[in-house]
Amino acid sequence: MRGLAAMVRDLAARTPESRERSVDMWRALAICMVVFGHWFVVAVTYRDGRLSGYNALDVLSWLDPVTWLFQVMPIFFLVGGYAGSASMASHRASGGDGIGWVLRRTDRLLRPTTALFVVLPLVSVAAVAAGVNSELIGHASWLASIPLWFLLAYLVLVVLTPWLHALHRRAGLAAPLATVAIVAVADLLRRGLHVPVVGTSTYLFAWMAIYQFGFCWRDGLLRLSRGKALAVVAGGLVALIGLTVVGPYPVGMVGYNTAPPTLALMALAATQVGLVLALAPAADRWLRRTGPWSVVIAVNAVILTVFLWHMTAAAVAAALLFPTGALPQPPLHSTAWLLWRVPWIAACALVLVVLVALFARIELRRSAPRSAERGPWRDGATVLGLAAVLAGLLLVAVSGPGYRGPTGLPWAGVLSYLCGAAVLRVARTRPVLPGSGRLSPRSTPGGHVCTW
Repeated sequence: MRGLAAMVRDLAARTPESRERSVDMWRALAICMVVFGHWFVVAVTYRDGRLSGYNALDVLSWLDPVTWLFQVMPIFFLVGGYAGSASMASHRASGGDGIGWVLRRTDRLLRPTTALFVVLPLVSVAAVAAGVNSELIGHASWLASIPLWFLLAYLVLVVLTPWLHALHRRAGLAAPLATVAIVAVADLLRRGLHVPVVGTSTYLFAWMAIYQFGFCWRDGLLRLSRGKALAVVAGGLVALIGLTVVGPYPVGMVGYNTAPPTLALMALAATQVGLVLALAPAADRWLRRTGPWSVVIAVNAVILTVFLWHMTAAAVAAALLFPTGALPQPPLHSTAWLLWRVPWIAACALVLVVLVALFARIELRRSAPRSAERGPWRDGATVLGLAAVLAGLLLVAVSGPGYRGPTGLPWAGVLSYLCGAAVLRVARTRPVLPGSGRLSPRSTPGGHVCTW
C-alpha cells in the first residue's frame, strides 16, 4: 500500500495541465458501478446442502428501469477510445508502429488476466481433490469468469486500434456514424429476418462505434457546448423511451439488449455520451483539486484487478456466509431482501479488498519500456499470440455454468489463453539487436498515462 501511495503522489505531481482528467474519473466510476450492480443482482440460495444462485433481474422486473443507470459500459468504451487515441497518437509521433503499440498496450491488460487464468484452475483442481462438489466448482468458476466477456470485447478493439485510428484520421465522425448504421442494419436483420450471424455482429460493431466516438472526443470533434451536449442527452432519452417503453425492445439494459447489443443500447449510449460531454468541463475543474484527483489515480491504478476479481469475491463471500447461516435468505420480492443487500455487498467488498491486496501488485508493476525488434518474427508472433489469447477468452466466455472439467474452466480455453500470453510475452520482451538502427528500449517514449 505504501508503494501505491507513493505512485499516486508521483502521478499527481506529474499530471500535465492539459490532461482531460474527467476521462480517468469516468473510467473508475463506470467500473465501480458495474461491480456494485453485479453484486446487487446476485441472488444466492442455499438449500439441502446445495449452494446456487441466479440473476435477480430475471425475476424483479421493477429493476429494469434502474439498469439505465447501472449499464455504464458505453462510458467505459468511450473513455477507452479517448485514451487509446491519445496513446496511439503519441506512439506514432515517436516513430513507433502499430504492432509495437498493440504489444505495449496489451501488457497491462494481460498481466492481471493471466493471474486469473492461473489461479482459478489451480484453486479449482485443489478444491475438487479436497472433495468439493465438481458441479459447484463449475458454477463458481463460471461466476468468476463473467468479467471476461467485457474484457474480450475491449481487447479486440485494442488490437484493432491501429487500423481504426488510421480510419478515424481520414473519416472523422463519419466512421462511428457509419458503424452505428451497421449496428442498426444488423439488429434489424436479426430481429426481423432472424439472420443469426449478421445479427450477432453487433457484439463487435456496437462497442466499436462507441470506442470510435472516444477518438472523436479526444480530437475535438465532439467538443460540444453544454447546451448542445444536453440536447444529445434529451435526444438519446427520447430514442431510448421510444424503442423500449413504446417500441418492441425490453426496458432492461442487461440481458437481451446487451447479448447482443441492440439499437436500444445505442440509444442509451448516446444519452451517456451527451451526459459525459456536458459534465466534462465541470468535472475537469473539480479534479484539479489534489484530493479528488488522488482518489481517481488510486482507483485507476488497481481498477483492472478490481474488475477481474469482483465476481470471484462474490463467489467466495457466498461460500462463506450462506452455508453457515450468517446471512438469511428472505423472499426475493420482500423488503427484507433489499435490506440484506447492504451486508451482502459489504461482505463482497471485504473479500475483494483481500483479493486486490493479493493480486494488485501484478497490475501495479511498471516494467521499463522495451521495444521489440521489428520484423516478420515479431509481427507473426504477435498475430499468433493474440489469436490464441482471444480464442481462449472466447471459449471461457461462451461456456455455460455447468460442469467445466477439473479446472473449473474449459481446458481448451485455459491452454489457448496461456500459450498465447506466453508468445506475446516473448514478442514483447525480445530486445532490439545492437547496431540495428532501430529504436532502443530506452528511447521508446511512453504513451498516455491511461493504460486501458
